[in-house]
Amino acid sequence: MAAQIDGVFEAGLQKKITDSKVLVVGAGGIGCEVLKNLVLTGFTDIEIIDLDTIDVSNLNRQFLFHKEHVGKSKANVARESALSFNPNAKIKAYHDSITTNNYGVNFFQRFSIVLNALDNRAARSHVNRLCLTADVPLIESGTAGYNGQVELIKRGLTICYECFPQSAQKTFPGCTIRNTPSEPIHCIVWAKNLFNQLFGESNEDEDVSPDTADPEAGADVGQAALEKDANEKGNVDRVSTRAWAKQCEYDPEKIFNKLFFDDINYLLSMSNLWKNRTPPKPAKWATLQEGTKEEEGTITEDSVARDQKVLSQVETVKLFAESIKALELAFTKLPDGDHLVWDKDDKDAMDFVAACANIRAHIFDIPRKSRFEIKSMAGNIIPAIATTNAITAGIVVMRAFRVLQEQFEMCKTVYVRLRLNGRNQFIVPEKTIIPPNPKCYVCAAKPEVVVKLDTKKLTVRELRDDILIKALNMVSPDVTLDGMNSIVISSEEGETDCNNSKTLEEMKIVDGCILKVDDFLQNYELSITVLHKDPGREEVPFEIVADRESLKPKEEESVPPAAPPVDDAQPSTSKGLNGSANGKKTATNQFDDEGLCIIEEEEDSADKPSTSKASATPSKSVEKRKHAPEEEEPAHKKAKVSSHEPMEDDDDDLIMLD
Repeated sequence: MAAQIDGVFEAGLQKKITDSKVLVVGAGGIGCEVLKNLVLTGFTDIEIIDLDTIDVSNLNRQFLFHKEHVGKSKANVARESALSFNPNAKIKAYHDSITTNNYGVNFFQRFSIVLNALDNRAARSHVNRLCLTADVPLIESGTAGYNGQVELIKRGLTICYECFPQSAQKTFPGCTIRNTPSEPIHCIVWAKNLFNQLFGESNEDEDVSPDTADPEAGADVGQAALEKDANEKGNVDRVSTRAWAKQCEYDPEKIFNKLFFDDINYLLSMSNLWKNRTPPKPAKWATLQEGTKEEEGTITEDSVARDQKVLSQVETVKLFAESIKALELAFTKLPDGDHLVWDKDDKDAMDFVAACANIRAHIFDIPRKSRFEIKSMAGNIIPAIATTNAITAGIVVMRAFRVLQEQFEMCKTVYVRLRLNGRNQFIVPEKTIIPPNPKCYVCAAKPEVVVKLDTKKLTVRELRDDILIKALNMVSPDVTLDGMNSIVISSEEGETDCNNSKTLEEMKIVDGCILKVDDFLQNYELSITVLHKDPGREEVPFEIVADRESLKPKEEESVPPAAPPVDDAQPSTSKGLNGSANGKKTATNQFDDEGLCIIEEEEDSADKPSTSKASATPSKSVEKRKHAPEEEEPAHKKAKVSSHEPMEDDDDDLIMLD
């Protein structure tokens, strides 16, 4: 390996490489490349963790995995494959979630550096907080199509992953799309994939249903697939959805029953998926047809009124049947080998996606959307790009060299771009290292937020699930009411279940109350000031605000702080709130790299204030991060995308997801 050959690296770096201990979080598209680079470079003490198993669709770009590995642990197989490059390396694999209580601050303090190769914000935020507490340098990386990003997170020196807010997550793991959707957008992506499977340009990465020939279904069911010869790409051949649909002459009833009854029942047989989730409810064509007798009339003919209306389940099934027959007619008129192209302005194509998305949403108890809303959300979906993963992973390891040499000033954030910028660069570095946000709700000296909500309606369960866990990315929060020492939420199972259905007002949490929140697993404390508001019909259930000054009436205009220098052709760093702070659900599946990126127009994000760098690095210890004394000015964070400091909106903001 390179580090074992004298002269490849300078002596000091060579020793640091061989003596360092590295943690890689995630073994997907970027994780495989990072692990390979580490081993070939000469790192010999590596640990890798990933909860996911290998899917057939991984094989064409995650090169450490092969046909015989389908259904096995990604972390374990990645370890075995990497050892073939260097049998002398010491690699330990964990088939587990990084967010469990097995991996706390003491675990992270064992490492010289942590390399993140994750694909979702909940896990990223968790690792971010533990690395800050353990004072271990973290190198974040992510890709979205042809764009990539690598940055250093170091306590007291750089911004952390949650220093600034960002828009809702726009990439989702493939297994979430196929098996466990939890948001309307998941169903829309699935419906677009189904359109391509039936009528468009088929992509094996866009499978829409669990296949009985898929080895991950179980040892007995998958044996037939494993015994098949691999195709030219080395993947296991799957049953063609389009060929099956042609055989049944695109019969709406047969297609409906397969997708929404048979496949859903198959998912229900995978009992592990539903231990902590609400199981889906299969829908049968015949049952819904009986409902047509009770629901007279046809679908609204007025296209404007129809687009704005959320159709009933019976109306949606009618739309499904009509659109699938119309698309079949258009498809059969094409020359052999040609296909339809999905277009949001094509009536039949849009009707099909809207109907399928809403039927699936109904099955998984997800709010349905109007055709107009679905059309606006569909966007432009692109798959992960293997080349981007490889370039990004190479930059990750090069940055690791600088970190080991403690050359932090040379660890500026780097962006990988599809097109050259004004300086003729497609690998674009930041001009400066951006210091921490003094109002960050995670890395500030005294983390505080203000939450505006309806104390008369919001329940304790909603406070825990929607605000603390989904919006603020906590794992096991304990909540007490300041001044009364009453326990509102306990992380101990069953201790405060009696409070779940109570409103905040019933728990004496009213306007002006302060909640003290402590997540022992993340070694993280937060002070929440509750402000009561009566939300209107179109308003979000709650809003998280960091800066108290933004809540005060403005007597005179003040000049906002200057933003740090920004390259004219580089995306803004993707920091901030994991998921939505407006009460909407977010995807929480971890470590899946089969992400799809939905590109949409984005709102201006918060400005990054220019502050001085923190001085000496704090000492490593297990104790909690020290909070500021009471007389110091309190630190806050921006949470909901509600900011009073506008910033230039970069035209191609990068979402850091693999």
